[in-house]
Amino acid sequence: PVMQGIIDLHHDIFFFPILILVLVSRMLVRASWHFHYRINPIPQRIVHGTTIEIIRTISPSIIPMFIAIPSFALLYSMDEVVVNPAITIKAIGHQRYRTHECSDYNSSDGQSPTFDSYTIPEDDPELGQSRLSEVDNRVVVPAKTRPRMI
Repeated sequence: PVMQGIIDLHHDIFFFPILILVLVSRMLVRASWHFHYRINPIPQRIVHGTTIEIIRTISPSIIPMFIAIPSFALLYSMDEVVVNPAITIKAIGHQRYRTHECSDYNSSDGQSPTFDSYTIPEDDPELGQSRLSEVDNRVVVPAKTRPRMI
């Protein structure tokens, strides 16, 4: 259902660029037609069109509203709360590294297992590593489970 919602949102939003393309093309062709020296040797007099100026000013602010409303509806429908997570991982960001804490499991001394992940510099990646946001100690989660990331 989420993928179908994304596809429907794409189709709904894609209407607006097509509409803008058609309207701008129409204005360009109309201006070229009315001001061509062979077709129309006496160009039309241009008066100040208050109505068109109001439309051209208000429509760029209305179009994003028509795009934002279905986008937020889809965004909130995609936000699901994990009811019974298999594992909860809390990531605490520091200036140069992140601390990960698995709060569901406690060791014998009552502390949650924690580990630090330091960011690898961009100029020092090894073969097969990503360049951006690569860390030396990755978080590994069990397959086919529902983790909760905090």
